[in-house]
Amino acid sequence: MNKKRATYFSIIHSVPEFKQRKYINIKRITMKTKLVIMAIAVLTLFSCNNRDQKSADKTAQIDNIKTIYFGGDIITMEGDKPEYAEAVVRKNDKIVFVGKKDKALKEYPNAVQFDLTGKTMVPAFLDGHSHIYNVGFAALAANLLSPPDGPGKNFESIVKILNEYKNSEEGKYMINKLGWIIGNGYDDSQLEEKDHPTAEILDQVSTDIPIIIIHQSGHLGVINSKAKEMMKINTNSKDPKGGAFRRDKNGNPTGVLEEGAFFSVLFPVISKSDPEFALKCVNKGQEEYAKNGYLTAQDGRTTPGQLEILKTAAKNNKLYIDVVAYPDITLGTDYISGDVYSPSHKYKNRFRIGGVKLTLDGSPQGKTAWLTQPYLVPPTGQKKGYKGYPVMTDEQAIEYVKTAFKNKWQILCHTNGDAAIDQYINAINKAEKEFGYPDHRTVLVHGQTLRKDQIPELVKLGIYPSLFPMHTFYWGDWHVNSVLGEPRASYISPCRDVVDAGLTITSHHDAPVTFPNSMRVYDATVNRITRSGKILGANQRLTAYEGLETFTKWAAKQYFEEDTKGTITVGKLADFVILDKNPLKIDPMTIHDIKVMVAIKEGKTVYLNK
Repeated sequence: MNKKRATYFSIIHSVPEFKQRKYINIKRITMKTKLVIMAIAVLTLFSCNNRDQKSADKTAQIDNIKTIYFGGDIITMEGDKPEYAEAVVRKNDKIVFVGKKDKALKEYPNAVQFDLTGKTMVPAFLDGHSHIYNVGFAALAANLLSPPDGPGKNFESIVKILNEYKNSEEGKYMINKLGWIIGNGYDDSQLEEKDHPTAEILDQVSTDIPIIIIHQSGHLGVINSKAKEMMKINTNSKDPKGGAFRRDKNGNPTGVLEEGAFFSVLFPVISKSDPEFALKCVNKGQEEYAKNGYLTAQDGRTTPGQLEILKTAAKNNKLYIDVVAYPDITLGTDYISGDVYSPSHKYKNRFRIGGVKLTLDGSPQGKTAWLTQPYLVPPTGQKKGYKGYPVMTDEQAIEYVKTAFKNKWQILCHTNGDAAIDQYINAINKAEKEFGYPDHRTVLVHGQTLRKDQIPELVKLGIYPSLFPMHTFYWGDWHVNSVLGEPRASYISPCRDVVDAGLTITSHHDAPVTFPNSMRVYDATVNRITRSGKILGANQRLTAYEGLETFTKWAAKQYFEEDTKGTITVGKLADFVILDKNPLKIDPMTIHDIKVMVAIKEGKTVYLNK
C-alpha cells in the first residue's frame, strides 16, 4: 500500500457511508470513487460533531470492521523504556491484537490493512490541564498573541488588530452576540513597551462599544473607558478580594484588571452566550485539540453556565473527543452533582465530571502568583519586596479541600507560587486527616515555583503534579530578567526532580493560555529552550521517552483511565495518533517540528492532516 492508499483509507475509515458500502479494498478504489471520497472528506472530517443520529446508527452497523495497522514505528508506551510492535489490530472501538505483523495477518485475514508508510503511531494524547470551552471562545476573539503565535508586538499593533477585527465578519458576530469587542492573548512581557496597554489605548478602537482584552496568562485583562463606565469602576472603587484594579499616581483605575477584578468583568460577558454561540465554541475547541492529537481534553475551572453547555453538547451527541470537566468549587457545589453527570470516572456520550477545581493564586508572568520571596522587578504600582498575593485565606482553602475529600471528588488546584503550594499542602494534610480516602489522586496544577523541599511533601501526600514547562519557551527569558531572576528562574517546573522522586507527572499547555500545541509542550518538557535560545534549567529536562509518557501513560493515570487509555495494549480503546516522525529517533531539538498526521478516536478518524 503506497502513501496515497493509506491516505484514502484514512478518509474512508471516517466516512460511514463508504464503510457501509464496504469500500475497504484499497486496491479496488477507482479514480472517480477517490474524487467522491475526497469531496465527502472535506465536509465530514471537520464537521463530524454534526452527524445526526441516523448517521451514528450507520456507524454502529459497520463497527465490526477490523483494521490492521502496520508499516511504521508503533510505540506501545507499555514499558519503562521504548517498546515497539510490528502490528496492531482494532475491532469496534478496542485494541484486540498487538504483536508481529505476520501473526496479525494470519489471525485477521479479512481485516482492512492500514499501511503507516513509515510514519509513527503512538497512543492518543490526554490533556494534562487546560480549558477546552475557553479555547473555542478564544478562537472567536481577536488574536493579540505575540509572535510566533500572533501579530501582537506593541500597543500600535493591538489597536490595529482590534480595529480590523471589529469590522470583520467574526468581530461583528461577537459584538452582536455579546455586546463587546474581545481580544485574547496580549502579553506585556513580549510587547515592545514591556507594559500593559490602558483604557486610553483601547479608546483608540472605540469609545462607544465596551472592550476587554485578555492577558495571555488568563489572569489579567484591560478594559476601555466605556467598559469602566458600564462596570462603574472609578477612583472610589475598592479592590475586590483576591484581585486589584491597577491605578495611576492619582488613584484612578487605568483599565488594567488583576485576578478577581478581571474575572468580575469577564465572567458576566462570556455568560451571555446563546446555544448557537455555545455550540460554536465547543466545536472550535474540539477542532483545536483533535488536530494536535489530544483526544481526551480537560475543562479545568468550569463555570455553571459552561457546565450546562458541555452537558447539552454531550446529550446531543456533539462531542467526538472525550471531555472531562472540573467545575470551580468556589462557585458552589449544588451545580456539581445531582444529575446523571455527577462526578464519575465513567463517560456518558464522551463527557464526564472528573472532580473539582480550586484556584489559590495567580500568574507568575503577570506577577500575581503568591511567592515566599519577592519578585525580581515588582509590577507597576507595587513597591520593592512585593510577593504577589493569595486568592483566599488558609481557612477557606482548607474548607474547600475538605469538601472535596468528604465527597470523594478528585481535586485539581491552581498553584503557581510556592506560598500557594504551601497553602495547598497544608489544606490537603488537614483534609486527609479528617476525610482521607485511598487513591484520591489530588493534582497540583502548574507548580511553576515549586521548591525542592516541597517535593517530599507531594510524595508523602500522593499529590500528582501537572507541571507547565512550556513557560521555559514562552516566558523563560521574562522569568530570568524580570519575574524571578536566577537561580529561581532555572528551577521553574522542575520535572526531573519530581520524576526522580518517584512521582508520575503530566506536562500541559493550559490552553487558551497557549495553543494546545502538543509538540510545543513536548519540546519544552524535553529541551527547555527559551525564545532567545537559552537552555533554562538543563538539569530539569526529561528524556524524549519520558516526555511522551507525560501526555500518554502518565496522563491516563492522572485521569483514573490507565485501564482504557495511555498505552497501545490489548483491551484498551483504539485511540491513536500518527506522527510524521518518530520523536525517539530524531534530534530532540527538532521535536517541535513534528506534525500530527492523523488522530483516531476509538477506530474512527477525527483529524486528517491534508
